[in-house]
Amino acid sequence: MKLILKELSKKMRAIDFTMLTTRTAGGVLASRPMSNNGEVDYDGDSWFYTTEDTSMVADIATDPNVGLTLSGDKGLLGKPGIFIAVEATAELIRDKAQFEAHWTKGLDRWFPQGVETPGLVLIKAHANRIAYWDGEDEGELTL
Repeated sequence: MKLILKELSKKMRAIDFTMLTTRTAGGVLASRPMSNNGEVDYDGDSWFYTTEDTSMVADIATDPNVGLTLSGDKGLLGKPGIFIAVEATAELIRDKAQFEAHWTKGLDRWFPQGVETPGLVLIKAHANRIAYWDGEDEGELTL
């Protein structure tokens, strides 16, 4: 399993964005693009920054079950790229030490005040299950 997770991590590095899906208070699904930080080795935890005033934070506070979906560029000979679906449990973190531990320079684009951004929230999405399809290779991991 660790080998498969390491292989997925390598492939995920090349994917710029993931769609983060939450369930709203009204019970419908809401998805939005979030930066998939290619500088971080994926170990089953995904980290995203947002601000307190977003509907995403309210959704997670009500229901921490989230989904992440990623799709890569086309493969060799025009074959479809990799597709990854992650079922995860999200945690809202408001601790500045954690902000600093997971901050990367590229985040300055969205948060020019860095870890001092008012209302900053760090979302940790811990994978429970990962399904992937990569050409003829497909599988599922339970973490």
